[in-house]
Amino acid sequence: MYRVVLVDDEHIILEGLSRVIPWEKLGCEVSGTAGNGREGLELIRAVRPDILMTDIRMPNMDGLRMIAALRSEFPRLQITVLTAFRDFEYAQTALNLGVCRYLLKPSRMDELNEAIDTMIARLDALHMPQDAAREAPEQAETAESGAAGNYIVEQALDYMRAHCAEHLSLSDVADRVYVSQWHLSKLINRHVGQSFFDILGCMRIQRAKDLLRDSSLKIYAVAEQVGYSDVAHFSKSFKRLEGMTPGEYRDSLAAAPSKNSAGGEQYEVPGYRI
Repeated sequence: MYRVVLVDDEHIILEGLSRVIPWEKLGCEVSGTAGNGREGLELIRAVRPDILMTDIRMPNMDGLRMIAALRSEFPRLQITVLTAFRDFEYAQTALNLGVCRYLLKPSRMDELNEAIDTMIARLDALHMPQDAAREAPEQAETAESGAAGNYIVEQALDYMRAHCAEHLSLSDVADRVYVSQWHLSKLINRHVGQSFFDILGCMRIQRAKDLLRDSSLKIYAVAEQVGYSDVAHFSKSFKRLEGMTPGEYRDSLAAAPSKNSAGGEQYEVPGYRI
């Protein structure tokens, strides 16, 4: 029996999906329902379903981040979206992240049946012996989970970039992209090739370089503004990355005003703008 989880903030939708669809005849069982995205995530991690039918426009939940988190963490999970949100780019992103079907409410029974049949067929293929019939679903699974992981990393980096001067932890960022600390750390290392703290340090130092252009700012003030409570730690980190102290960097700007004259410098890694 394939386990099914239903997530929607409209109770009538949950009731309809639970009762109208002959889950048992299809070889499935509804293992739980949730009325919002947060509860849905907790339920999915507890139940580890095979099939998820969910809305992705619910209060206090970024649907695309939720889908990316689930596809990255549970690459074999089959997902159908049921939503009233009519936006082509949003739907296209959801499909690129590995959603099986993106259905608009109110959905017709033939659409629901086709989506469920497709998800079950994919699951059946994944449970077949290792032969040619199984290779295609596994290849798609790898590509989709990779796209989901990439989306999570991009979202995490965007949040880090906006909040790098604050007291920011891996847990804070993981909460924003709906994955565990362990999973986010693994994704960042896989996609970027650096640790969370190395990336955070680079972002802070790049911001510090912009602030050091203002000669009226004291070094300790720059350190505080980019998230360092200890100016000695700031200076050590700056020198490790730039090969000179903050004061020496400021002196180099004064000696060669044309160098680094454009603000907003970014730290680059392959495939990502940090």
